[in-house]
Amino acid sequence: MMKPIAIAAFALASTLGTAQADTINVGMSGGYFPFMFVKLDELQGFEVDFMNAVAAETGDDVNFITMSFSGLIGALDSGRIDTITSDREAKFAFSQPYVFDGAQVVVKAGNEDTITGPADLSGKTVAVNLGSNFEELLNALPNAADIDIRTYESNIAQDTALGRVDAFVMDRVSSAQLIAESPLPLALAGKPFSEIRNALPFRNDDAGKALRDRVDAAITTLKDNGTLAEISNKWFGTDITVAE
Repeated sequence: MMKPIAIAAFALASTLGTAQADTINVGMSGGYFPFMFVKLDELQGFEVDFMNAVAAETGDDVNFITMSFSGLIGALDSGRIDTITSDREAKFAFSQPYVFDGAQVVVKAGNEDTITGPADLSGKTVAVNLGSNFEELLNALPNAADIDIRTYESNIAQDTALGRVDAFVMDRVSSAQLIAESPLPLALAGKPFSEIRNALPFRNDDAGKALRDRVDAAITTLKDNGTLAEISNKWFGTDITVAE
């Protein structure tokens, strides 16, 4: 099992101005069901409900900004938003984790026994979503040089089911939900091989840390009063906001 890492994979926050700003800007890709997605021109999902609940606790408004996942990179430094990977932990101020998940290999149904762990990915073509952290996770594996990693903007599940790639990797929760709801012949292969913790990153300055502390206090309240678990169960049918 790989060493657990802390990342903010989906929602990223900054202020419009001072530490006491009344609007929290939240950057999202808008295309990662059920974490965040657009339906009938409305942004929905776990992260949307989560950030609305946080803003209700802090007394702030929330402003969602959607763009491509790769377009999020660099925005937090410029005072807007950014996406954070594990090698940037020292650069930003993070909230406490609010999602505990794991990287999961998915294969065409019937091929589950061919991949029981990361070592079995050698010699395989493995797809990941463009801009996701899973490409980084695969590249950190000892056998990374033997894995043909392919990035996809779409059709990642379809191409796996059709045998165009041997497997794809995404988070365990979304993988299980995709398999349950999709007619495609897909199956989980082995257990999650890396813990993933979602946390919100903020600029590592006084204003950013002050907002981080306010949001962190709100997250603690939402955990303690059961709101966070309710939001999780609404979208996932289980509580992914606590470590197993």
